[in-house]
Amino acid sequence: MKVTKGTWNNYDTYILKSKQLEVTLLPKLGNNVIGIRDLQENRDILRRPEESDLDFYLQKPYHFGMPMLMPPGRIRRGHFEYDGVEYQFDQNTANDNHIHGLHRTQPWRVSDIDENDAGCQIVTELLTTDDPNWIRQYPTPLKLEMTLQLQGTSLMQRLKITNLGEHSAPFGFGLHTWFLLDGEPERWTLKIPVSDQLLQDEEQIPTGEVVPLDEWEELNTGMNMANRNWDNLLRIGDKRPVSAELKRDDGYGLRYSADPDYFKYWVLYTKGESDQFLCIEPYTSLPDAPNSSHPQQFTGLIELHPGEPVELSLQLDVIEKFTLL
Repeated sequence: MKVTKGTWNNYDTYILKSKQLEVTLLPKLGNNVIGIRDLQENRDILRRPEESDLDFYLQKPYHFGMPMLMPPGRIRRGHFEYDGVEYQFDQNTANDNHIHGLHRTQPWRVSDIDENDAGCQIVTELLTTDDPNWIRQYPTPLKLEMTLQLQGTSLMQRLKITNLGEHSAPFGFGLHTWFLLDGEPERWTLKIPVSDQLLQDEEQIPTGEVVPLDEWEELNTGMNMANRNWDNLLRIGDKRPVSAELKRDDGYGLRYSADPDYFKYWVLYTKGESDQFLCIEPYTSLPDAPNSSHPQQFTGLIELHPGEPVELSLQLDVIEKFTLL
């Protein structure tokens, strides 16, 4: 188990490696896990940006890897108020709304690297006061610390958020994780326990109305990925585990799990009809949560109290394929 350095477009990368997995982190451009390669299967697990994708990556970094969204989804007109503080996010998508949060390509600092026989890990951090563009839109200062730990076929990701300000502040988190279907969606099946779905208005902002799953009910037992065209918001409710299993027809697959204390929603997105990609997006909160009339227990909005850290955790595990006897 080791951590080595590489480069992507002259930006340093840190590569965590076990016998099965090679995980590439890009701290200086948004601290994004831009690649995970299964060395045993000789396949990329995630949509990885090519060197030629730099300009597109700088514009929309949430189209590759495991980008972090703070907060996830849309905010109507980019505006809300909380605990007497006004927040105005850039209106960067249709209908003058905001999409996918303030975390884009900020440079994170590597604060610790650890290697041992059991695994390896890297710790990175960001102070939002170091980014004038962030603090202009979200004036409450935060300290963000991410730990990425690789042990065999398991990748653990933990985010610790500390409010350094004087007022309580709202926080939401998600990941826009781009899993590859290798151009063979019919070979893959997704199983993800969910209770119901959320309606969205013409601006793709949740109305707050909960409706039955209907055809989505099949997700609870396993839904084949062929001929899907998804951009849907699903509620976890009381369903357990908070985990998505994407399995191939030979038994190989991935299990993507999130902390049940915080994660309330999944978004499933295929970028058109399913072929190469399935984005499995765990969200702690409903898009536009600060403007919702629903209680925080429903929206999932996290209240950050001054000086009291909140820690979120996720895990990605490789499922071995069937062994022929």
